[in-house]
Order: sequence, then C-alpha cells, then structure tokens
Amino acid sequence: MILKQLSLLNFKNFDSADFQFDKKINCFVGMNGVGKTNALDAIYYLAFGKSYFNPLSSQNIKHGEDFFVVEGLFDKDQKEEKIVCSLKKGSKKILKRNAKIYEKLSDHIGFLPLVIISPSDRDLIVEGSETRRKFIDGVIAQSDKLYLDNLISYNKIIAQRNALLKYFALNQTFNSDTLEVYNHQLSALATEIYKVRNDFVEKLAPIFQEQYRKISNEKEEVSLSYRSQLHDSSIEDLLKSNIQRDRILQYTSVGTHKDDIKFKIGNYPIKKFGSQGQQKSFLIALKLAQYAFIKERLKTNPILLLDDIFDKLDDQRVAELIKLVNMDTYGQIFISDTHRDRTEEVIKATDQSYAIIEL
Repeated sequence: MILKQLSLLNFKNFDSADFQFDKKINCFVGMNGVGKTNALDAIYYLAFGKSYFNPLSSQNIKHGEDFFVVEGLFDKDQKEEKIVCSLKKGSKKILKRNAKIYEKLSDHIGFLPLVIISPSDRDLIVEGSETRRKFIDGVIAQSDKLYLDNLISYNKIIAQRNALLKYFALNQTFNSDTLEVYNHQLSALATEIYKVRNDFVEKLAPIFQEQYRKISNEKEEVSLSYRSQLHDSSIEDLLKSNIQRDRILQYTSVGTHKDDIKFKIGNYPIKKFGSQGQQKSFLIALKLAQYAFIKERLKTNPILLLDDIFDKLDDQRVAELIKLVNMDTYGQIFISDTHRDRTEEVIKATDQSYAIIEL
C-alpha cells in the first residue's frame, strides 16, 4: 500500500498544498511551526477519519475559514483508491472512498492500516488508563471489525446504564429489573472484549520486548502486562457486588472500561523510573510492535509515520532504529524533522529511495 499524492485545503496551517511521494521514505523538513506534523496528521486523517493530535475536528479547520478538505490517492492491492475527508463548520464530517460516502466512519477503520510514532505518545506513559485503553482498542480495531462493533456497543450501554443510575438518584427511586437488562447486555460484550484484549497483550508483549532489545542494544529489560477486573471475577459478579457503590457514585464503576496496561522497566513503573531516552525507546518499541502485529493480521505493510523521531534519542538508538526501518519489514515511511542535513544523512545510510520535502 502506497500513498502517492496528498492534497490539503484549509487544513490547520495550510491554505492549499499538494504533495507527491516516494514509494519508500518521505521526509518533511523545516523550522518549527511550518506544518511538518500537520502534514503527517493529514495522512493519519485519511486512515482514521480524525486527527491524532486534536479530537475536536472543527479546530482542524484553518483559522478564518469555514471548512477543510484532505484528499489522498493510494495504490492498494494493485488498485487506485481515492480517500477524501472533509468538514464544514456546523455540518457532519464526511469521509469518502472513491466518491462513495461512508455511512459510518468505523467502516473505514483498517482499510488503510497506519502506525504513528510521535512525541505526544508520551501520554501513554504519563496519563491515565483511558489513554492506554484507547491505544489497545486502536490497534485491535484495525484488524478486527467484530471487536470494534462490540466496543462501540459496550460503550453505548455503559452510557445508558450510567444515565439510569443518575435518574435513580435524581428521582430517589430504584428498579433492579431495569438495571439487570443493562447488566445482561454488558455481560456478553465485556467478556468478549476482555478475551480479545488479553490475547492481544499476550501476543504483543514478546514482540515489543524484542523490538526494545534491538533499539536499546539489550541494555534494559522491559515488560507489558494487562490489568483487568475480569482477571479474578466475571462481569456479572462485579456488577452485582458493586451495585450499592454504583448507586452512590451514579456511574458504572466496574467493567472492561476500567482496564489498563502496565509499563515496566526492570520491575518498576517506567513512568517513575525510566529516563527520557528510555521512555522514548519504550514507546518506539511499543509502536513498532503494533506495526508488526497489524502487519501479521492484515498481511500488508501499514504506513509508518515518524514525527520528530530523532528528538531525545542518542546516536546509537537512532542508528539502531534506522537499521530496523531499513529492513524489508517496513513499507512506506513518512518522517518529520527540523534538521534537513541530519535527516538526509541518516536516510542516505538506508540504501532506500527517498524524497525530501522542505516546508
């Protein structure tokens, strides 16, 4: 799968821009603030129908304008695919494939597999469990439509159950039969979500450890582990035993929406005991493991976006990273960096075709 062309109109800081790409490595270079990361985010938009950096779509419209359009032309499975994502203020976002509008954005997920590595990934380490759940869900959803459908249904039912708990509190009433309807619906969904997540982390962990070993030259031991309330109890038992707590809190306090994934270096949380370089290597290894997982499941090379990838990595770790991406394991790669000379020197060492795009 190759992105051949990208066109932007009123997207973030771009008035109008058109790009042609090399089939292997493409480097956006320029000073801070010129739009390098925005160009990568536009590519992300074409894969997921949303920004990686700003969840409020309307804020991705250029200041002073009323709409944006992001358009990409891909070669996929020996066929040309045109993807267009557009948004007009006050209107619903539109995502089209070959001029046909998707009824649901979720139907597009996985069609253009993509992995991004960015400094903002540090949120996976420093933020709460919701950020890490979104990472897990985002990886699995690219290759498992049923999982995505189950997750969407589960989140809707949780919202409905929470609304019912608030209604009970507001009206000083309670109906266990009504609540039981939601509990029954959640049971099957939560069990399936838990099974898929548990299997995913078990498969991802050894791939991740191998990637980290290569990047760090075997200097540290790292680990991933899945944390879920469903390890020790069924969802039915959890909901029943926590009903009084849920009534007081007015929301559902147990379930797979409380899951987490623990990151450790040695036997300690990397958040507290990992250096900046170790944390960045950890995240790069995690994302490269994500790449390998998606590639194996979909039998294709995802697009790889490397945003400001050389920042905070020492020369040895950069060299090890470039050795990895120089392998035939990876398909088309997009890189952003502030130093053209540094970027070109590193890329020349890969023996791959490349394009330098100066902004």
